[in-house]
Amino acid sequence: MGKSLTFITPKSSSVAFTLIELIVVIIIVGILAAVGISQYSLIVEKARTAEAKVRLGNMRDLVYQYWLEKGDISTITNADVGVDGSCHSTDFYAYAVWGPNANTAALAAIRCTSGGKTPNASRQYVFSMIDYANTGQASWRCYYTDDNSSCFGLSPSMAY
Repeated sequence: MGKSLTFITPKSSSVAFTLIELIVVIIIVGILAAVGISQYSLIVEKARTAEAKVRLGNMRDLVYQYWLEKGDISTITNADVGVDGSCHSTDFYAYAVWGPNANTAALAAIRCTSGGKTPNASRQYVFSMIDYANTGQASWRCYYTDDNSSCFGLSPSMAY
């Protein structure tokens, strides 16, 4: 005998989070995650343009060879630069030559929305290089096909 039980009473100022505080933190984390995912998706899509830049550079070399041989690129076709203008499961883009005149052609990479390498884009855009074969100069353009707005900070204008 002689043993007594002692009870520890909780302090009046306990350290714990209330349900409201937890909900607020979860909402804030959710908002930050949503913004982060959308920015990440944009960066990934922009990085995919590296594929297009390499391919358009190769097409530009072939256009220049064509111009050196013929002195004019107004009759150049997709086949002359090794593309067919359609989406393939090995590429994110379909490639084509547009609107050539004697010394200028638009070399375009059109983002696949179906039929291309997955994931396909939810919104189609055209990433292109305007090649001036006679001067060796080029300029880059990018625009969304649904509303002609610019993409990736490049000019949407296709005029050359």
